[in-house]
Amino acid sequence: MMMRSLARTLFLSFVSAQSMLVASTAATRAGTVDVQMLNRGAHGTMVFEPDFVQIAPGDTVTFRVGHKSHNAASIATMVPEGFAGFTGKINEEISITFDQPGLYGIKCSPHYTMGMVMVIRVGDATRPEGFPDPSVPPASLKRFEEILARSGL
Repeated sequence: MMMRSLARTLFLSFVSAQSMLVASTAATRAGTVDVQMLNRGAHGTMVFEPDFVQIAPGDTVTFRVGHKSHNAASIATMVPEGFAGFTGKINEEISITFDQPGLYGIKCSPHYTMGMVMVIRVGDATRPEGFPDPSVPPASLKRFEEILARSGL
């Protein structure tokens, strides 16, 4: 009887450990990508670096202050339908988790007219019609087109 009890205890411990391992693995699958907000970078002045990010649903993008006077904010006309949007404060590091597949247009609010924008692609989303929004400032429209061309979208 004692052997059965010991065997049962060992079996239940094994099953419990396996369950915790599976849950832990699922939780760590989501990734985090760092994006710097810079006055100057590889693609010119007033840039996010990188300016194109490909992530999986559930991944997080952390916008880090590389230089002062920047923020990160979603562009309401350039996000998937139903996305609530976000606006970080100036000089604030902000982390956003993207659960919904699609393309997301991101801007630095004070430098939007100077073309400080980036694109986040979540999942295998294709470029929707009207992306980028043709009403964005000309410098931003130009930079969006460059980003999309480099990324193959």
